[in-house]
Amino acid sequence: MLDSFKLDGRTALVTGGATGIGRAAALALAEAGADVAVTGHSHPPAETRRGIETLGRRALAFQGDLVEAEFRNRVVEEILREWGRIDILVNSAGTIARGAAAEASESGWDRVIELNLTVLFRMCQRVGRAMIAQQRGKIINLASLLSFSGGINVPSYSASKGAVAQVTKALANEWARFGVNVNAIAPGYMLTDLTRALYEDPLRSKAITERIPAGHWGSPEDLKGAIVFLASPASDYVHGHILVVDGGWMAR
Repeated sequence: MLDSFKLDGRTALVTGGATGIGRAAALALAEAGADVAVTGHSHPPAETRRGIETLGRRALAFQGDLVEAEFRNRVVEEILREWGRIDILVNSAGTIARGAAAEASESGWDRVIELNLTVLFRMCQRVGRAMIAQQRGKIINLASLLSFSGGINVPSYSASKGAVAQVTKALANEWARFGVNVNAIAPGYMLTDLTRALYEDPLRSKAITERIPAGHWGSPEDLKGAIVFLASPASDYVHGHILVVDGGWMAR
C-alpha cells in the first residue's frame, strides 16, 4: 500500500515555492521521490532548490512575477524542455490585502484577485493542456478556510479563495476523463509570512487559537502529508475535492 504514495520518476512544479506552504510542498514532493521545479517572486527560490537537490532530486528554480504571462509561460516551457513532462502542479503562489472593505483600494483588490485566482487558473490551463496530452496529471490548488467563510477585513482574499474552490471543481469535472486529478487543500490557520500580522495581533490570535480543537496554529509542515496524498497514485479516484487541514477549526 505504501508504494502508492511514492512519486519516483514524477516531475512537479510548485509556484510560490520559496517560502511557507509552497516550500513545504516542494520538499514534501522531493522527499516522496519527485523532481521539483519552483517559482518565487519577492523571495528567491534558490534555497528551496538546494533543499530539493540535497534530497537527491533534480531541481529547477525560477524567479519572477507570475502575473506576467511571458514569465509563467517560460517557466512551463523550460520545464517541458528539460524534463519532457509535468506530472504534478501545486498552485501555492498567493498574496493577501488586509483592511476594512470600505477602505479597500482598487489596486489592492486587483492584485489579490489577479495572483490568487487568475494566475492560478492560467497555470492550471497551461499545464493542464500538457497533462491532457499525456493523459495523466495531478493539480493541487491552495484554497483556504475562507473558501467557506467570509473572514474579517480580507474581502479580496475571501473572494479569491472562494473562487479557487469553484475553479477546482469546474476543472475536475472537465478533466477527470483525461486522467487529470484536480483537487485543492484548504489550510487552517498556518503560521506563514502572510499570516504573521494576524498571529502577532494578541486579540485576534487568542480568539482564533481558542476555536482550534487542536489548541494551536499549524505550520506548513502539517500540510506535507496532504500534498503527497493528492499528488500520488493513492488519490487517483479523488476529483474535485477540497481537503481541509485545519486542526479541527471547521468542525466547531
